Amino acid sequence: MTEQKSKFNFFSFYERYGLFIILAVMLFCFGIINPNFLSKNNLLNILRQISIYGIMASGMTVVLLCGEIDLTPGALVAFSGVIIAMCVSNGMNMFLAAVIGVLVAGAVGALNGFFTMQFKLPSMLVTLGFQFMIRGIGYVITDGKPVYGLPKSFETLGGGYIVGIPIPIICLVIVAVIFIIFLKYTKYGRYYYAVGGNKEAANLCGISPKTVVISAMIISAMCSGFSGVIWASRLASGQPTVGLTYEMQVIAAVVIGGTSLTGGEGNVARSYIGAIILGVLYNGLNLIGVNPYWQQVATGGIIIAAITLDSLNRINRK
Repeated sequence: MTEQKSKFNFFSFYERYGLFIILAVMLFCFGIINPNFLSKNNLLNILRQISIYGIMASGMTVVLLCGEIDLTPGALVAFSGVIIAMCVSNGMNMFLAAVIGVLVAGAVGALNGFFTMQFKLPSMLVTLGFQFMIRGIGYVITDGKPVYGLPKSFETLGGGYIVGIPIPIICLVIVAVIFIIFLKYTKYGRYYYAVGGNKEAANLCGISPKTVVISAMIISAMCSGFSGVIWASRLASGQPTVGLTYEMQVIAAVVIGGTSLTGGEGNVARSYIGAIILGVLYNGLNLIGVNPYWQQVATGGIIIAAITLDSLNRINRK
């Protein structure tokens, strides 16, 4: 009896190694074209840039695992930044102001989840509505102008270093460790996969889809709020106009990382790889002088390719 050789499966291979091969090829190509690309300072700059998106991608991964979507991250980055800047400029303790900024963002997430589950509304439309509302409130309370007058010490979180490593990168690593452990090794972390896989089946198993989805929205919003705190610290001001299209870039990073838009499948660690791929792409194209408009074209192409591969992979499994 002859032993049958296992056939090569492209989708299984891509699922395991694809992201790492893509990242390695990009690093190699940009490094050859421009040697400065692989310098320590530039690589740290890339990681510092993607730290904002990476933290938001943590929360977005949880939401997409539930089969929902959140379009408020960009608006919450701006809004939480404005809130903390206004508090600090009026003499409030910086740590307390940061907590308030994150909690306000979390409250918006709770409303997103409540309206989505209580009234059985599409999360995309609910969060789109709150995106406009939060962005508008930010413009109203600031009159559309940046909030300045912050102490120099406020810039430490966004612009400081610890043993030569930018603090935003350290924040991302801490958040990453927390989310990886939470989603992979805790019972509640598995609930997000169960709800995204089949809400009715999860409900029959004693898991409340409503509670899980609302908590996912809160987590996503608080991640955006924390990113807003870091961003405001880096800019040394509260900017009501920042964060435009951030949610699209965050969703792109998570989808490139392999999290399914239909829910139930995903890996937060791979979401960070997706964010790094986008960061490397933007930085590399900038260094070699590619027109920013073409950078948008390239990003769109990568998103379409990632979604297509995800769909074909699911079909291949059946």
